[in-house]
Amino acid sequence: MPVVNYAEQYSRALAQNFPYVLNFGKLYQTPNNSIYKVVDAKTIKIPVIATKGRKDGSRDSITGFSRNVDNDWEVKELANHREWDTLIHPQDVNQTNMVLSIQNATKVMNETQKFPEMDAYCISKIHTDAVAEGVADDNTALTVNNILTVFDSYMEAMDNARVPQTGRILYVTPAVKTLIKNAKDIVRNVSVDGNSTILNRNVSRIDEVEIVSVPEDLMKTVYDFTNGWEVGETAKQINMLLIHPIAVLTPVSYSFASMETPSAHSKGKYLYYEESFEDVFILNQRKNAIKFNVEQ
Repeated sequence: MPVVNYAEQYSRALAQNFPYVLNFGKLYQTPNNSIYKVVDAKTIKIPVIATKGRKDGSRDSITGFSRNVDNDWEVKELANHREWDTLIHPQDVNQTNMVLSIQNATKVMNETQKFPEMDAYCISKIHTDAVAEGVADDNTALTVNNILTVFDSYMEAMDNARVPQTGRILYVTPAVKTLIKNAKDIVRNVSVDGNSTILNRNVSRIDEVEIVSVPEDLMKTVYDFTNGWEVGETAKQINMLLIHPIAVLTPVSYSFASMETPSAHSKGKYLYYEESFEDVFILNQRKNAIKFNVEQ
């Protein structure tokens, strides 16, 4: 039986899930992914255009013309090549009443391994790229007394850098989410559910910015991806990331995902194999749309 390549439909299904199963799903759904495409197996070329400003005109004379526009290329190369495979014996499928099927196995692998790994890679790679481009970490120790002041300083800096106000996202650890809920200057619209005593204290937005709470182990600066993912020895805790999705590029290119039925080659077992080329980049020209608070 020929090998069937499921890469295209698999990639399409994953893309539909990303906003719901990834903590940084909205970054993986950045509109930049549909604008900037891989031009060969691994290279993305982002055009960078610069122009000079206007000058006074004249009714009485024609001045010389000159070129006032220039272009360059910001080149990104996908370097994150990942793969996964497994064998499953038909008797294992039968004797578990179809529980241990390839479909179930890949579903669990995605939810418990692949998606957390993608989150870990996303946050750490954005941090690495931002630092390389001169974006300094803010090491302010956050408290209920200063959390909103720190947030306001990030917003002010982005406003001055002309980062769009609509669409900014604040990623925080659960501990920082608690600080925000208890911040001294927070103003809540408290709603009570009917006549019950249930009080809704959830804070999902500050001003126009959505707040997304991310587990602490998925908010680190360094990870080891040798086998799956684990926090790196030199990792620091990221407390907050204020970012606009237009600042990142998150291409995921599934080049192969297939399954073989039992054969002599697989010694009578089902064989599943997938590999992907994917990566996370910041757009250097939009680095001002990224603000990190990191523990010292």
